[in-house]
Amino acid sequence: MNEILHFLTQRSSASRLTEPAPIGEELQAIFAAALRAPDHARLRPWRFLSVSGERRIALGELFREALLLRNPDADQAAQDKAANAPLRAPLVVVVVTRLAEHPKVPYVEQRLSAGCAAHAILLAAEALGYAGIWRTGEVAFDRNLMRMLGLADNEEIAGFVYLGTREGEVRPVPQLAVAGFVTDW
Repeated sequence: MNEILHFLTQRSSASRLTEPAPIGEELQAIFAAALRAPDHARLRPWRFLSVSGERRIALGELFREALLLRNPDADQAAQDKAANAPLRAPLVVVVVTRLAEHPKVPYVEQRLSAGCAAHAILLAAEALGYAGIWRTGEVAFDRNLMRMLGLADNEEIAGFVYLGTREGEVRPVPQLAVAGFVTDW
């Protein structure tokens, strides 16, 4: 099998991440890869918020605030979980979808493009020896959080891509039979 195809078939998410995370030229290369996502009409329907260092604590506080707006009765354990979520990795990339009215590119295509950009971030990070995981949850769909992050009304969160160095061993990737997902028509 071709080396690149082998790499693609072995990619897996890493839920436990530690230092270091990509920085500098490596991080710029990861974002450059994301900018190559399929993009009908060149709308570039994505942008990224890079959150590292102490800013992860501030993001966690926004997660807590958003939780309390969604659920004022959230107990302390739920609040702490929300506040600590961005600390699960040394770098969090908020993938933002920018929706634009276009006669040939419906919103669903624009969302898919942003999703492809998020996947490209994961692939590029792994190609550089890092690891990551794409997370969403209620907070990703919370308009209050989107406003707190400065997103415009036509923007939404596609997900949070957590990046760093894989902690522990790589779990074997289950091999799926292609025939179970593909039929000739």
